[in-house]
Amino acid sequence: MATRDLTFEKGLPSNIDAERLVLGAILLDDSCFVVVAAQLAPEDFSLEKHRRIFAAMISLNETGERIDRITVANELMRRGHLESVDGVSYLVSLDDGLPRIYNIESYARIVKDKALLRRIILSSQKVIQRCMLDHEDPDQILAEAEESFLKLGDLGVNDTLKRPGQIIEGFEGGIGSFLDPSKRVSGLATGYFKLDEMTSGLHRGELIILAARPAMGKTALALNIAQRVAMRDINPQPVAVFSLEMSNEQLLTRMVCSEAHVDQQKFRLGFLNQDDRRMLQMAALKLAEAPLFIDDSSGTNLMDIHAKLRRIKAEHGLGLVVIDYLQLMSGRGRFESRTQEVSSLSRGLKLLAKDLKTPFLVLSQLNRAPETRPAGDHIPQLSDLRESGSIEQDADMVWFIFRPEYYKPDREDLRGLAELHIAKQRNGPTGKVKMAFLRQFTKFENLAEDVV
Repeated sequence: MATRDLTFEKGLPSNIDAERLVLGAILLDDSCFVVVAAQLAPEDFSLEKHRRIFAAMISLNETGERIDRITVANELMRRGHLESVDGVSYLVSLDDGLPRIYNIESYARIVKDKALLRRIILSSQKVIQRCMLDHEDPDQILAEAEESFLKLGDLGVNDTLKRPGQIIEGFEGGIGSFLDPSKRVSGLATGYFKLDEMTSGLHRGELIILAARPAMGKTALALNIAQRVAMRDINPQPVAVFSLEMSNEQLLTRMVCSEAHVDQQKFRLGFLNQDDRRMLQMAALKLAEAPLFIDDSSGTNLMDIHAKLRRIKAEHGLGLVVIDYLQLMSGRGRFESRTQEVSSLSRGLKLLAKDLKTPFLVLSQLNRAPETRPAGDHIPQLSDLRESGSIEQDADMVWFIFRPEYYKPDREDLRGLAELHIAKQRNGPTGKVKMAFLRQFTKFENLAEDVV
């Protein structure tokens, strides 16, 4: 695409008038360049001569020279490109009679959008070509296609550098909320007060890893958070739960019993009294109305999740995604080791979270290291993440569940106590959150002293 004019050769999407206006506006007033350069690169222009003109403008800006017809023509001549852009006469035509343009960002956005469409088409053509040749493993083709399309989502907006005034103007709630922490709009509340206090909630685009040894309550805590988000009285948020380990029926049983505070064992055996039945019915009705979406498909991969989440978001919105659990996901393509495959999955999930602007709560296994350490030192560490690879690197937060009573069953004072260790947090402190764990309901609750 960088060496030939594909717009006319292939009929790819473009807007030549918008490109000419952007370049002409810069020639007319070079202060516009910084606005355009924040969004566009030379390859975003469809015509080769436009790409060369913009590249010359970038070079002039880097050396601190003014950008106008003469300096651009001189730079093009130095590069040996002046004739290929139709000479000085074409530069003159770009800004000749052009009024000052005040909405230059809009024209730059048009150019960027057309460039993104061309990249999508070209990426698709490459995939089609590889499929037609039939020389490669289909899973490998699909894996690379999936990764390339996810990366295209990050090319949509380049304007991430902002002045303080712009940040304050765009702050939700205005300057009053920015200056008064008590009025700030924080992340998505989990309903666990100490956890929300330490994290200020779950934020858009974050990848949160929740890990623990078996039987510590990973799934229970994830479902508890999902229920609290989707079933809160004020502004409930849609939640998508992908369970690769348990069936829909098993998850629903857990959620109904947890909400109703009915012992799961009694529910399974059918030993229910009238109060139990009444509470279960109320919980089931409440859950039926909640914006909860559960998927128990086995062998789920990133492309499946991406497609399903885009549909949910378009139809209902999306507040939180829960995946149980990472090591059961399958990666597309061939990998030298399971560690590489899991690392690829964690990177893909982080890209998905950013693309959908939604927090992802992803469960993960731990290796056996906590069990082998000396007594009194069983608290999980970041190095205990199973097949870790880049999990720790990709995650914005890493949480570990630790229940002391599991290792000291004779201690009555530890019964029902749980700790959530925040081992990593990019934008906040690490530390420990104490909770109550109601085993019979598989439910985590705030401690009484945390409830105000």
